[in-house]
Formats: sequence, C-alpha cells, structure tokens
Amino acid sequence: MKLTADQINRYKGHINLKKINIQGQIKIQNTKVLIIGAGGIGSPVALFLSRSGISSMGIIDYDKIDKSNLHRQILFDQKDIGKSKVLVTKNKILKVDKKIKIKTYNKKINSKNLKAIIKNYDYIVDGTDNFQSKLSINDECANQKKKLFIGSVSQFDAHIFFFNFTENGSCLRCFMPKAPKISPRCQDEGIIGTVTGTVGTIIANELIKDTAGIKSNLLNETLIMNFENLLFRKVKIKKSIKCKNHG
Repeated sequence: MKLTADQINRYKGHINLKKINIQGQIKIQNTKVLIIGAGGIGSPVALFLSRSGISSMGIIDYDKIDKSNLHRQILFDQKDIGKSKVLVTKNKILKVDKKIKIKTYNKKINSKNLKAIIKNYDYIVDGTDNFQSKLSINDECANQKKKLFIGSVSQFDAHIFFFNFTENGSCLRCFMPKAPKISPRCQDEGIIGTVTGTVGTIIANELIKDTAGIKSNLLNETLIMNFENLLFRKVKIKKSIKCKNHG
C-alpha cells in the first residue's frame, strides 16, 4: 500500500516524525479499531484516531445523548440531545475525514454479540462504565488474541490499561478477578470532564504509537492518575496463575 499525495499532505505531522515516517503511517492506515462506549472516554479516542489516519473504525453504544453528557462527551453539542450516540459520532467523524470506514453497533454488548463483533478488529478500546462489561470484554479479547486498551474513571481518579493478547502476558482479571458488588456509573459518583478527556487522549496516543511500531510503556501496566492532587504512577500487572485466562 502507498500513501496518496493527499494523505502525505494530511499526515505530514506524523510522517515528519522519524519514529513514524511513511512506513509507520501506512501501518496506521491499515489498522482497524473498535471503540466500545461512545461516551467521555470513547469521544476523544474516536476524534483523535479519526485525525490520525485510522481508516476503519467500529463504534458500539446503545445510548442516546442526554444533556448531562455534554460536560464531558466532547463530540456532542446541544442539538444532538436525544439522538443516537453511535450515529452522531459517525457523522462527526466523517466531517473530519469522509473516507473513513465506520461501522456502528447500536446495541448493548453481551457475550454472544461481543464474540462476533470483536473478531473483525485489531485493537479494542473499552470505554464502558461498569466492571462486569470490562471483564467480559477482557475475556473475549484474550480468547481472540486482540490488543486491548481499557479506561476507567471515578470522581478525580482514573486507570488506563493496555494488554496485548497476541503475547502471553497479563490481563485485567490478573488485576481484578471479579467485578465489585457495587459498581456505580461515573456520572452518579461525580466526574470532571477533563478526567475522561485525558484518559481518552492518552489511550489514543498509546494506540497510535503501538500501531506505528513505537513501544508503549503502558503494556501490562496500569497508569493510575489522581486529578485532584495531580498524582500519576504506573503499576506493573503480573500474570496470575489463578486467573482463568491463564489456567
């Protein structure tokens, strides 16, 4: 595959980086990404990936846009209230680049449809707001040997994970074997829009790097961030022999 003159002009910011260059940009162009959850985390991921050269994207969400979403879900505005999140997201992305192939899934994920949907993508981005969904996505990505980014937020706190299941590394269940009994949505606990925006931006950054062949220092680790005190740290996630994905 070669880049067109239009693509070279559009992505010369990437191409001029020695660690990406034209070969890295071609890798980005050939990557397929599935975003699960078009909310506070999924919005910036979709926005930055659409500007990076990713040519194929899937978006899953069954919600409609509510006024309470506007403070953190940056793809939406006042006139979008009441509309389908996946359809509005698709239309906004196509305004960035009309050549991007976008498949929308206006449905709730479950073990059956997840298996069929995930198989068509290289990277999965989990922006869901409950831990049971996160564990189900993790397990299916492990089963299908996909690359998975996970974002999780609560109040002023955030976690970001990256697992590459094409390698024999750790997974989310090694860190959290079971979902907590009580798992409120981030909106119910309270959240600042910049927290979800930063998480989505970092995920997009690491995904673009990894796609282009630049090593991500987030692999098999969690980046823990507290935005109240501006504290950031990384924790290594070791593979657990008790984890059902490694048993």
